[in-house]
Amino acid sequence: MLNAAVARAPNDLESFWIPFTPNRAFKARPRMISKARGMYYYTPDGRQIVDSAAGLWCVNAGHGREPIVKAIQAQAEELDYSPNFQFGHPKVFELSSRLAQMAPADLDYVFFANSGSEAADTALKIAIAYHHARGEAGRTRLIGRERGYHGVGFGGISVGGMVGNRRTFGQMLGGVDHLPHTYNRTEQAFTKGEPEWGAHLADELERIVALHDPSTIAAVMVEPMAGSTGVLPPPKGYLKRLREICDKYGILLIFDEVITGFGRLGAAFAAERFGVIPDILTFAKGVSNGVVPLGGVIARKHVYDAFMKGPEHVAELFHGYTYSGHPLACAASLATLDVYRDEKLFEKAKAMEGRWADAVMTLKGEPNVLDIRTMGITAAIDLASKPDAVGRRAYDAMDKGFFDHGIMLRITADTIALTPPLIATDAEVDEVIEKTRLAIRAAA
Repeated sequence: MLNAAVARAPNDLESFWIPFTPNRAFKARPRMISKARGMYYYTPDGRQIVDSAAGLWCVNAGHGREPIVKAIQAQAEELDYSPNFQFGHPKVFELSSRLAQMAPADLDYVFFANSGSEAADTALKIAIAYHHARGEAGRTRLIGRERGYHGVGFGGISVGGMVGNRRTFGQMLGGVDHLPHTYNRTEQAFTKGEPEWGAHLADELERIVALHDPSTIAAVMVEPMAGSTGVLPPPKGYLKRLREICDKYGILLIFDEVITGFGRLGAAFAAERFGVIPDILTFAKGVSNGVVPLGGVIARKHVYDAFMKGPEHVAELFHGYTYSGHPLACAASLATLDVYRDEKLFEKAKAMEGRWADAVMTLKGEPNVLDIRTMGITAAIDLASKPDAVGRRAYDAMDKGFFDHGIMLRITADTIALTPPLIATDAEVDEVIEKTRLAIRAAA
């Protein structure tokens, strides 16, 4: 029986250890959300907050979408859970087919996880196992990139290049190296889309290959556009050069499309936008509109085929999760993909990109703004750090934006990232920009 005292325990905020958040500051001045519809969140006292970040880059179709809600309700009533080890259910196969159809070229084989972090670690494991299956077990080295973000699993933080995610967790995976990041403010400041400068940075992969020997390298993993470290679009020609070098040495190329997938850059996947096909692609976030956790990997045919050997009664890949392809997640995703298709949200994002970039660039000249970058329906505004408190200025903008100006802002260090739902109207775009402007001024 539930203890009566426990049942009456007050909601004092203390028990929840909040992720990626200064807990003491939050609990002293909590930013609470209790409802969401369309482009907006609502606080418990009824204040309306415009969502400039699509939750955490994931609510691409907006909040509270009825077709998605109804799909989850119906699925919970029909089939709440079914294992996908040795068994299956219809919707996981339907969703796999839909995703394979959306992905470019022969990216046709889908392995489900529950988040972008799990998807990243899954992709890395598949890459190493692929070479093992082909008789090249010595290929275990992984190459990431500075300022890259691939979730918070040990594989993802090892290949990732965010110092704060790495510095307190020991040695992580061995045999990992990193490409330089692609951002140079002197050469690229206030750029819309792909910078002209920086394609040559891909040639650093040649140096890394020469250092370690290509026969030891399994995969290179990059975000087509680095998102969480401040919207770093790839320089023109950069991704194609990475593809060429990987092909030259038999190295797998992995695109982390957890942020860039599902319309954020005006296409189903960034691979389509840039015309560069990776061997493995990871996804999450927008695949289910953030409503039910879901992530995964899409592999090309040659990757999948390398595993399809040996006795047919033995699993080809010893990897998976209890909730891989969960029925509710699949139902949510199928309904989400229908909304994207029926409302032509990817096409809408592509058509809106120019106006979005122009609107964001009006923030140039506001106090402490050092740079602005845009790509798709995404933007970053770099603010000058306070000499004695790096990250404090953007934190103040986020805090004052929420309490005083009715906007939720996504920040990383002293960068504000704007990534609103793709349903945004012209008026809502203007609202996001003007409220961001007020928040920046308030933090000056």
